[in-house]
Amino acid sequence: MGRPGGAAGLYIHIPFCKQACHYCDFHFSTSLKKKRKLVEMLCRELVLRKNELNSPEIQTIYFGGGTPSLLEADELQQIFETIYSNYRIAESPEITLEANPDDLTEEKLKMLQASKINRLSIGVQSFFEEDLKLMNRAHNSEEALKSIKLAKSYFDNISIDLIYGIPGMSAEQWKNNIEISLELGVPHISSYALTVEPNTALQKFIERGKIKPVDDEAAKLHFEILVETLTKNGFEHYEFSNFGKPGFFSENNTAYWLGKPYLGIGPAAHSYDGNSRKWNISNNLLYIKAIENDKIPQETEVLSLSDKYNEYVMTRLRTKFGVELAEVSGKFGEAYKAHFLELAKPLQKEDLLQEKNGIYHITSKGKFLSDGIAADLFFLE
Repeated sequence: MGRPGGAAGLYIHIPFCKQACHYCDFHFSTSLKKKRKLVEMLCRELVLRKNELNSPEIQTIYFGGGTPSLLEADELQQIFETIYSNYRIAESPEITLEANPDDLTEEKLKMLQASKINRLSIGVQSFFEEDLKLMNRAHNSEEALKSIKLAKSYFDNISIDLIYGIPGMSAEQWKNNIEISLELGVPHISSYALTVEPNTALQKFIERGKIKPVDDEAAKLHFEILVETLTKNGFEHYEFSNFGKPGFFSENNTAYWLGKPYLGIGPAAHSYDGNSRKWNISNNLLYIKAIENDKIPQETEVLSLSDKYNEYVMTRLRTKFGVELAEVSGKFGEAYKAHFLELAKPLQKEDLLQEKNGIYHITSKGKFLSDGIAADLFFLE
């Protein structure tokens, strides 16, 4: 997986939450009964797959979920001991833990600071009570504010998540959310439009008329406000959903967008080695059973050249890096470069795509449509 000596990432999926958010379709369980057993199996999977990365250095470690802030000190320590005794870790890796505001007590923050965690990603989503209730978040607005203020005493590298396009959210209220974040002085913000995923509680409530449908025009306006306000305040819009002050970009996410290899550990976790994608089973009990028998419960998809080209176009157009023509011909060949140039012409005419020094970026007019624009450039077999 990857080249020896190259940087790679580790993703650890912690599939537990206190309660289910109405919009979430990630894999998790609200029963914590199997948490200790699952941590034990995560460690066993880390050992079973230690040679899969071809021994490059691990540059980033990311605890996602679910709610990784539900981990106790000894559980975190067990995972870190396994990682550090089985993998070669870079001298100063970025180690991120996703946390919910209601978990970030002073005691929890002291524990996290004493561990190897050096970056927190706090799932705030909104500073307004009605939004948090609509989404069924486990925290309230007071906890959202308090957790960030407290966290700043223990961590410099903090990111928060904010959701826009929430039914009933006015442009004014959205501006307030951004202004509160700026006043709190967080150096990184990840912000996403509320999407209605199939089979979620949110979808059912909208279908029954309990919650208004998501308004795409409102979401587009919120996105424009977000980009304008944050860039004016010294943030760089380095990926469609991500804004960072200089020196605070997410190394984990950047590596993903640049196509670097990563190993995903835990139920529902995905891995990528440049040629194939693997994903673990999305079932805690079946995952535990398989790992106990030293089997990795996963499926594999081998990527064709067209798949790799399409992923390259999709990820690069979402970022500040853009699509580089020389890279397209070097990685995929002249036929793909010719294909890209041909399909890019109408998008340039519509002022959705622009080129400078052989690098193509989406224009500010096209930013909110980036995934659709990327799809227009795909190579379809």
